[in-house]
Amino acid sequence: MDAPSERTRVKRMNKRAAYDAETVHGILDAMPICNVGYVFGGAPYVTPTLQWREGDHVYWHGSSASRMLEACTEAQVCLTVSIIDGFVMARSAYNHSCNYRSVMVFGTAHKVTDAAEKEMRLKSFTDGLWPGRWDMLRRMTAQELKATTVLKLSLAESSAKVRTGAPGDDEADYALPIWAGVIPVRMEVLEPQDDPRLIAGLTPPRHITDFRIG
Repeated sequence: MDAPSERTRVKRMNKRAAYDAETVHGILDAMPICNVGYVFGGAPYVTPTLQWREGDHVYWHGSSASRMLEACTEAQVCLTVSIIDGFVMARSAYNHSCNYRSVMVFGTAHKVTDAAEKEMRLKSFTDGLWPGRWDMLRRMTAQELKATTVLKLSLAESSAKVRTGAPGDDEADYALPIWAGVIPVRMEVLEPQDDPRLIAGLTPPRHITDFRIG
């Protein structure tokens, strides 16, 4: 499959590139943490935030007073997501690497202006991570909704880059008595911790105890 645009074309190690929706969507869905690159006051910035995908768009949100969200609205941005799956230990320093899954998205970010759609997107974000939680919560107030900005970005210009597997050493180096292989890496979710002011007798619902990431 061809790159959707020249700026999304992977040039370095292009054999690791993927442009299909299944690969791009899978990486975005696996990792809610992203980094958004934008220009503010003539200078480049990159801000980490949380993202979620619905269909062929990716969304993120924050305070309506956020300068990042203000700078991104109707502006060109670059959003990236990365997951490290392992450190690849070769027989030479040059051939060390890491196994990873990554996505880069280019485009113009647009603000979700309709209040009903904004609330629907925030519900999708919450329930996407913790199914069923939105309906358990206190209703969002009109002021809270007004104080929240939601941006969306089309996935039309996106590309993925993935590395898996063992080291790729020089052929002569395979005879060297040096350990080589992969150190697997994963993000671990630990046991939930009760709020000190939790009402006595409450236990975490399944969307808390079953939560996974990565």
